[in-house]
Amino acid sequence: MSQERAVPASAVALEELSSWPEEVCRRELPSVLPRLLSMYQHSDNWIEHIQILKIIVEMFLPHMNHLTLEQTCFSQVLPKTVKLFDDMMFELTSQARGLSSQNLEIQTTLRNILQTMVQLLGTLTGCVQHVCTTQESIILENIHSLPSSILHVIKSTFVHCKNSESVYSGRLHLVSDLLQALFKEAYSLQKQLMELLDMVCMDPLIDENDDILDMVVVIHSLLDICSVISSMDHAFHANTWKFIIKQSLKHQSVIKSQLKHKDIITSLCEDILYSFHSCLQLAEQMTQSDSQDNADCRLFQKTLKLCRFFANSLLHYTKEFLPFLSDSCCTLHQLYLQIHSKFPPSLYAAGISKAEQEEIIGAFLVILDSLISQLLTFQPFVEVVLDSKLELPCELQFPQCLLLVAIMDKLPSQPEDVQTLWCTESHGSEPTARMSLLKAIFSSFEQCSGELSLPVHLQGVKSKGQAQVAVTLYQHVCVHLCAFIASFHPSLFPELDTALLNAVLGANMITSLLAMDAWCFLARYGTAELCAHHVTIVAHLIKSCPGECYQLTNLSVLLRRLFFFMAPPQQVEFIQKFSPKDAENLLLWQYISFQALPAELRKQTAHEVSRVGIAQCRKWLGSSRTVGELESLNTVLSALLAVCNSASEALDIGQQTVVKDIGNQLWALLNIKLVTSQPYVQQTLSLLLPLLGFFTQTLDPQLISQVRIVVSKLILCLRKLLNCCDLK
Repeated sequence: MSQERAVPASAVALEELSSWPEEVCRRELPSVLPRLLSMYQHSDNWIEHIQILKIIVEMFLPHMNHLTLEQTCFSQVLPKTVKLFDDMMFELTSQARGLSSQNLEIQTTLRNILQTMVQLLGTLTGCVQHVCTTQESIILENIHSLPSSILHVIKSTFVHCKNSESVYSGRLHLVSDLLQALFKEAYSLQKQLMELLDMVCMDPLIDENDDILDMVVVIHSLLDICSVISSMDHAFHANTWKFIIKQSLKHQSVIKSQLKHKDIITSLCEDILYSFHSCLQLAEQMTQSDSQDNADCRLFQKTLKLCRFFANSLLHYTKEFLPFLSDSCCTLHQLYLQIHSKFPPSLYAAGISKAEQEEIIGAFLVILDSLISQLLTFQPFVEVVLDSKLELPCELQFPQCLLLVAIMDKLPSQPEDVQTLWCTESHGSEPTARMSLLKAIFSSFEQCSGELSLPVHLQGVKSKGQAQVAVTLYQHVCVHLCAFIASFHPSLFPELDTALLNAVLGANMITSLLAMDAWCFLARYGTAELCAHHVTIVAHLIKSCPGECYQLTNLSVLLRRLFFFMAPPQQVEFIQKFSPKDAENLLLWQYISFQALPAELRKQTAHEVSRVGIAQCRKWLGSSRTVGELESLNTVLSALLAVCNSASEALDIGQQTVVKDIGNQLWALLNIKLVTSQPYVQQTLSLLLPLLGFFTQTLDPQLISQVRIVVSKLILCLRKLLNCCDLK
């Protein structure tokens, strides 16, 4: 044995070394290892490289001190190993273009390279395996070079396998068996490495910066691998993600500030979208073919399970690292919008059956809903969703509206400060201009013209004893908005008033109607004093309008509706405040239905409006009768018409006669030229016709004939106008 020790390593054949017993290897380690490492560094032969590496790993690695593995072995061997692998990969890729069944030389060369690479990966697997079996816990500092080197080799292998169709230019079948073996070996190597990394111990009380950076590099390297294998092996892809999330959470306390959270969130969201689209495609195919094939169903279930896994991973990661996700909020927002834009009832959704829809909702979309719940308290997310400069394509407007309604549903269970964050606009000191949630809902709702017109249908709210029915988008938003108002925090009522008023005054009719419906709910749900206060505000706004405009039209409709919800005592106060005895208040009374008043009060008020209205008409008839004064006359006629429409029984015979006579006198002043040229005269005509209609039974036949002639001429003028338009 002494002679054996005296023999220098350079003179000992590699074959002889490989036959040494374990005891000899242990004893000769100090003298032989340096020489083996030297041979490894200076060898130019790939086969010899592999032989030396196998001997080091299999014969001598088990006898090395695990605390000094990095210094004695890995730092000296692995850089050269990585270079060797890269050289082989370069050679493989360079010569692959010349591969053909006729060129046996290149075929043999490529197969030899692939076989050598398979052996190299197998040797590295053995190396990792040994480290796992000899230690209970691992400190990264002691194996610093190992994870990064292994991950580089694994990624390079997977990239080559993924691109093999293009690399081998249609002659893949000549090497497919070895490529498959290479993939399997890389798969085993990664699996073994993840087992090793799972044993890594990092003390949260010790700031070992190198260890922290090493673990961060490992996690992001695995993230890169995920992007490569996502379409190659779904189970392996999911397991890799599971490991990334597990390690991120395991070492959260020490690596949370170093991780590139945006990269992780972005990759997760991309994988969620990819698997979700695959799921929809399968569901659509099953629906179109009306297929009940078990294989299709199993594939759909498997893909849906993958969607659920990715969504749960995102939910878990977001929960643990939320304070670090400021720059990921836009990605998370877009994820929600993209998914709901492709799912019924979106106009851009795939055609899938109700059964598959229910499965996707129950297994996947409920997790996205939980994700939104987690993000509610996070101000950066609030600013992204409510960004006043947010510009979305048409297909994402409807999902945005659904998101805002979903958020609105969740807010009542949140603390006051969270509700305030969502329901108030940003201050000048804040960097991002943020709308209030209610303003955003009205704005988003306004953009959903297609969904409102068709209309699309959503699931209605469940009621006791009643089956759940589908509702339109208008009904959906209105019901949820009213429910939100019912739970609104008192401190936020000014924000509510502002949002409702702005929507009512908006140019979009259906949005204005939505705001009116919500306002009427508030009037019914709130106190009598609150309702009266709102009616008073609307009345003052109407009186301040400069003239005919859509804002005045909207306010007049709102006043008419709100007046029905006023309690009698508050109605009396309103009558006192805006007394019909004052002619200027007829501007308001023309919009109010007297049916909203109790019988006695209705009679008194209608009588007063009629009395003042008649007086104003007589005053106009006795004046210079200029066209400019017709605006005030039309207001009076409109108020008289309101009385006839909703309280005609309050007019006594004398008043009816006077109103009819005034109508006769006014009609005598009209002519076709004035009607066709003056807008105010047109309005007068439009008021006189229904007003005189109330007295048809007692009208003079000659007047009825005059009315028919004027109307006939107007119809003729209209026909001529339409004909001219057609000619143009």
